Amino acid sequence: MDLTIKRESFGQDDQSWLGSAHGTSAAQSITLDVSTFTAEEHYPEGWLKSGLPLAKSGEKYVLWATEADLAGFLFTTVKAPADPATPVGGAILEHGRVKAAKLPVSVDEAGQATASGRIIFA
Repeated sequence: MDLTIKRESFGQDDQSWLGSAHGTSAAQSITLDVSTFTAEEHYPEGWLKSGLPLAKSGEKYVLWATEADLAGFLFTTVKAPADPATPVGGAILEHGRVKAAKLPVSVDEAGQATASGRIIFA
């Protein structure tokens, strides 16, 4: 895990998928397994997009898939490492309101049901 301090500039994070401010002040720190994401689809510009659906796998978080429980959503963009095997830190929105149509990766009704009571899909 790369914990060195760096200074970088990048554009505005697109959090239009957030349906309200509820839960945003309670985002939790997590470790992402970047090897479960596809560069062309999930981080074509070198940044994992905020709003990506996540599932927990052991001690790390991975890209959500239909057979997994939805743990939450990547809260802010995260710089993807040069080597996808390198884990990176991020933050997860575990409860709140989400605009399903604005998510960078759609979550089907079965996936939404696994987050019932924590995440409201609008």
